[in-house]
Amino acid sequence: MPESPAAASAPIRHIVVLGHPDSQSFNHEVVERYGKTVREIGHECVVRDLYALDFDPRLRADHRPGHATGMSADVAREIGLLRDADVLVFVYPIWFGMPPAIIKGYVDRVLGVALTPSDIRDHQPDSVLVGKWFGTFSSSATTRIWLDEHGQMESIRQAFDRYLMGIFGLHDAGHVHFGAIVAGMDARFVRESLYEVEEQARKICSSVAAARHAVKAKEAVAALAAT
Repeated sequence: MPESPAAASAPIRHIVVLGHPDSQSFNHEVVERYGKTVREIGHECVVRDLYALDFDPRLRADHRPGHATGMSADVAREIGLLRDADVLVFVYPIWFGMPPAIIKGYVDRVLGVALTPSDIRDHQPDSVLVGKWFGTFSSSATTRIWLDEHGQMESIRQAFDRYLMGIFGLHDAGHVHFGAIVAGMDARFVRESLYEVEEQARKICSSVAAARHAVKAKEAVAALAAT
């Protein structure tokens, strides 16, 4: 679906969904650095701290896709933000080999609000999400090497990242993982990790801006051909 002229000229907007209960966590620092970087570039960044919002991750029987009698106010608010976004970023710790329940609940209640099993089977992504970019920053107390040895990172990439991108029609903006995130970390390690966040944020901004420019150029060529 081509962008409207207003959408094409609007600032690129990032929605960052944070799923960590500790306001002093490394994950919060990741969100702060990501937001600071994209804003310096000239993009917009909206942070959705799910714990601070007291987001309820439970999908109720009467709110399941195909069964819902109406959209709850909190979900409607999130959908409104996502509708005007170009980039969706998840930031979370890996707990017991998977994203925390509050992140999975955001997928169940918000991203999947209108996507029925038949839509997934028939490859019919929700128009609110299709074409947007999806990126992730995750962390774990264990090392990346340990996770790889136990197949956890590939499992998350396959069962969570790639699956979501496939059913929702999202573009891959990458998954950056930080291992050995524990209390008393060396300050230099934290600085280097946050610099990696900044570099990844710049890469995402560049990719999204280039994609938008390509769409504009294609539309301009088509308009000239039609005259």
